[in-house]
Formats: sequence, C-alpha cells, structure tokens
Amino acid sequence: MNKGKILVIVGPTASGKSDLAVKIAKKFNGEIVSADSRQIYRGMDIGTAKPGKKEIAAIKHHLIDIKNPNQDYAAGQFKKDAIRAINKIIKLGKLPILVGGTGLYVDAVVKNIEFPEVKRDKKLRARLEEEIKKRGLDYVFQKLIDLDPEAAYIVDPKNPRRVVRALEVALISGKPFSAQRKTSKPLYDVLEIGISIPSEMLKKRIARRIEQMVRKGLVNETRGLIKRYGKSCKVFDTIGYREITDYLKGKISLAEAIEQMNKNTWHYAKRQITWFRRNKKIRWIESPEMRRKIIESFL
Repeated sequence: MNKGKILVIVGPTASGKSDLAVKIAKKFNGEIVSADSRQIYRGMDIGTAKPGKKEIAAIKHHLIDIKNPNQDYAAGQFKKDAIRAINKIIKLGKLPILVGGTGLYVDAVVKNIEFPEVKRDKKLRARLEEEIKKRGLDYVFQKLIDLDPEAAYIVDPKNPRRVVRALEVALISGKPFSAQRKTSKPLYDVLEIGISIPSEMLKKRIARRIEQMVRKGLVNETRGLIKRYGKSCKVFDTIGYREITDYLKGKISLAEAIEQMNKNTWHYAKRQITWFRRNKKIRWIESPEMRRKIIESFL
C-alpha cells in the first residue's frame, strides 16, 4: 500500500457502513476511524448503534468512547484527532478506513477543512440555548441564515449544537460562518465509497434497528445517562435519546416514542443522503464484488 492512501465509507444511518468497514478491514489489513459525532461519547452505546465487543476485538477502532457526554467536542477537534489516528495507522503499514454518517466530520478530513479559530463564549451560548427553548430551533436557525445565507447549505438545521456554534462564530467574529470555513490541499489520496440502498429497504432497516435498540435496553441506558449527567446535557437532545427522554417524563407513550424515532431517523437519513450526494467524488457501489475490485485497484 502506498503511503497516504485512505478509504472512506459513507452512507445514511442503518445502511450497513460499519459491517462493510469491518469486512474490508479484515480483508485489506485495515483499522477503522469512526466519523460519528455521537459514538465518541462514553455510555451512549445502544442509542448510537456502536460496534459490539466482537467487532472491536476483531478490528481496532479509533475515536469511539473518547469523551463524556457533558464534554464539548467540535468538528475542528475531530479533524485533529482523526488525522493523528490515520497517520498512526499508515505508519503501521495498514489501511485507514474512515467510516461514518457525520458528513461534516468526513469532509473535515477528506477536504482538509480549516475551521474558524473562535473561542467559545459561555454566556452567548447560554443565551442562544435559552432562545431555542423558548422560541424553537427553527427561529434561531433563521437568525443564522439572516446573517449568513450560505450557512443553509453547510449547517444541519436540526442539530442545535451546530446551529449555536455557527451563530456564535458569526456573532463573535463579525464575519459569516460559511466564509471562515475553507478547504485546503488534500492531506491524503482518498477513495470514497457510498452505500446506496433503496428507500423502502432503508426504512425497514431503520425500524428493525430501533426495535433492537429498545429491546437491548435503550430506556434504561437513557435513564442512567440522565441520572449521571443531568437531563439538560446537550448531547441527549439527539434522535433516540430525545424521544425516550420524553417518554421517561411521561409526555408520550413508549409506542409514540418509537414512532417518533422512526420518523425522525428517516428524515435524518434523507439529510445525510442529500449531504453526501453533493460530493461527486463518492462512488456509489452496490455490488460487493465491484467494491473489492475498486479497492484492490486503488491500493
């Protein structure tokens, strides 16, 4: 393998990225670097569909369980940690496999994005978070778009942490958030593979995964996390934990929570697909045999 080559596997949630990455890592002497913005958190196992003990024992995984849920972690920090892990894998003569559905994390490495160096302002963040509680995330997102129309194309409108960070950067620096994120010369020779899956099949896989999460103990996991870190911990305001938290508060039934999880996960999967489809360098390949040939040719 030539130095500096990395394989990237992307696709929507529940499409089978992790399973494919493990198979490829076994075949091509690789190690996996997770590009999942929630699997970095300790204790958030069931709700993030983290790889099981068998997968982690078989193939080394990086950037999983590196932070507590109450600790901040931004895309800029992920980029630094991912580059460190990738370079370490390359030094060992192995194939780094960057896999995940967090588009910004993937782009941070592949496109070598330079993030704005703006320090966090706790008071401003608290004010914006309070505004989200009172007037809704859509209202605060619109404030961002009024300041920076281009942010609509790069900031997930359903992710409060990303919206708050983008608005924080714009307000503190006085410059549009989008204008401060620039790409630089690529760091690696990259092959990007996307998992394409029919909509109806993906919906069924999402429903099956959510059913498995609940059966494995998502309710107890959520209850334990809230007890340890508090119900106001921002990372719990994500799909799965958000709906189960509402159930634990008595706002909705468990059946309603599961229904909402299915709907919200499907909408999230569509946003992921939209994000990745903009990247024309991703090769969407369904055939396992064709994937193998392309990877062998790349290496």
